[in-house]
This record gives sequence, structure tokens and C-alpha cells, in this order.
Amino acid sequence: MDNTNQKKALINSEISLFLRGLIIGKVLTLMVIGGLLWWLLKPNLLSRNSVNSSSNQSYKTVSNTASSFQTVADVPTASFNYGGSTAWASIRQLVDSQIQSDRPELQLRYVDPVNASPGSSSGIRMLLDGKLDFAQSSRPLTDEEQAMAKARGFTLEQRQVGIDGIAVVVNPSLNVPGLTVDQLQQIYLGKITNWNQVGGPNLPITPLSQRPEDADTVIFPSNSDLKGQALGSNVQYVYSTTEAVRQLSKIPGGVYYGSARSVVPQCSVKALPLGQTTGQLIPPYREPMVSSEQCPRQRNQLNTEAIKNGSYPIIANLFVIIKQNKGREQQIGDAYTKLLLTDQGQRAIEQAGFVSVD
Repeated sequence: MDNTNQKKALINSEISLFLRGLIIGKVLTLMVIGGLLWWLLKPNLLSRNSVNSSSNQSYKTVSNTASSFQTVADVPTASFNYGGSTAWASIRQLVDSQIQSDRPELQLRYVDPVNASPGSSSGIRMLLDGKLDFAQSSRPLTDEEQAMAKARGFTLEQRQVGIDGIAVVVNPSLNVPGLTVDQLQQIYLGKITNWNQVGGPNLPITPLSQRPEDADTVIFPSNSDLKGQALGSNVQYVYSTTEAVRQLSKIPGGVYYGSARSVVPQCSVKALPLGQTTGQLIPPYREPMVSSEQCPRQRNQLNTEAIKNGSYPIIANLFVIIKQNKGREQQIGDAYTKLLLTDQGQRAIEQAGFVSVD
């Protein structure tokens, strides 16, 4: 090999070694930089993982702390009598059955009144007379009931556990746009006697009602000037909401008010929108209204949003009435209220068709 070729081979070998060294150097440099970056970022990564872990743990803690029937302490082991509002029927069927399934040590027995129609008033009266251990009510206590309790050596406490509305229902054939609260009250006082006075047909009004002493719900608030006034002579009294609904299907001009949860889904009656003014009528059902021809394939559902936000004008709060006597009645009343106010209890009350208080 001549000198020229030897020089070329030497140069090529040196270039090859240089390039190989350059590549290896760059790889090593990248490895060093990568290692340095990992070392610098490691605390942040650990911190982030710690935050995520803490967040997940926090979520699990919140999920696991939801109160249930099992979490309520001091539930007495015995059998107790209770009764009252017919509007609570779905709660007794759905919620109370769940309570007794989860807490079998507690036995609840519903008791009907004797010689009176079941309702809030009769239930409170039975509690006062010692025939019930606690009562369920769709209206607040009256001053008279508190005075009666005091005269007997104890007090009554009301604790709210749910919300209902008071709906006005008529015969499905009646064509009337709705009523204001004042018009409804005047109908039951006998001041408005024909549907043509409130935008309806020329048809006499037949108001149906439970007797005031047995009433389940009220349309005259305790702070109203109308409270205590005698109902109109044209009012026909019924034993229960079930009887009223049955009667309305036969009376074209009939009208009745009761628990929205109880009457809104009924097929044989039509619920009317209510309002404080004729320009602000709110239906107690979710629109569009289901006609009687579509029922029972479809049923009207309670307008829970309007009831919860207060835009619906007549609300019925659901109360547990507790005898404050430091005895077994107070113990079971307290325990039952706590059960209904758990997360599980409030969900069950919504499933029963009412609005929760949380």
C-alpha cells in the first residue's frame, strides 16, 4: 500500500473513532441530564402522588360517612304504636318497612283512630290521650294542642323530616284555569259558590273536606285571620282522601284539597294549578299534564322542584310529633326522627314521593 492510501486509511479510522466517541459522549450526556431531571422532579412526583392518594382517601371517607339506619344509636328494642296523617301512607309502606328490615329490634305498629277518620289531627289527639307513642303529621301543631299537652304535664315537639304540597283536585271534565289561594279559601268559606266566579263554567261548586277536627292538611295557616272561621254550609264532609277522590269522579262541580303526593297521581281526578295571583299559577304536577285517558299507563308526577324552591304556594311540612316526657315515648320519637333524617332515610322519603329537607 503506498503512502497516499495509508494516509487515507488512517484518516478514515480517526474519523470513525471520533464519530463513535461523539455519539457515545452525547448518549452519556443525555443520560446524565435525564438522571438529573428525574432527581429534581422526584419530590414533586411523590408530592403529587401523595395528594392524589389523599384525595382518593378523602373521597372514600366522605362516601363511607353517609349516615344510614345502621348508624343511628339508642334505637329502643320494643314494640311501639304510631299513627296520624294519611299522607304518610307511602312512607309507612316504603320507609318504615326498610327501617324495620335494617333494625329488627324496633317494631312499629300503625293504629287507626276509633270513631274518627285517620289524619294529622286525630293522630295528635291519640298521642295526647296516651294511645300512641308518637304521631306523624302533615301540619304544624296548634296552640290548642300545645296547651292540652301542658295541662297534662308534658310538652309536644314537632320535628320536620320532609316536605309535601297541598293540591286541589276536581272532576276531570271541569274546565277551569286554576285557583289562587284566596279563591280556594273563599270557596271553602262559602263565599264563592259557582265555578263561573273563577273563570269556569256556570256550575255550582261542591267542596269536599275532612272535618276540621280530623283534618290531615290545612289551607288556613295558624297566623291567618281566616283561621277558626266556620266552613261554608255547602261543604260535604268525607272520611278520607280515598273517599273524596271516589266522590269527585261522580260530581262534575266537586273540589277537594289534600296531600299532593296522594292526589296528583290519581287517574279519576284532575289537579289544578295554584298561585298567589291569577298570573302566577303553578301546577302541582310536572308538565305536561297527563290526561285521565292516558292514565294509568302514565301518571302525573309531583312537581318536586316547585315545592322545594317555594314557588308552589301551599306547602305541607311533614313532622314527627314527639311527646317530651323523658319516658319511652320521647325515646322512640327521637329515634324514629333520627332514622328518617339519615342520608338513607331522606333518600327513602324521596323514593316515597316527597321532598327531602336536606
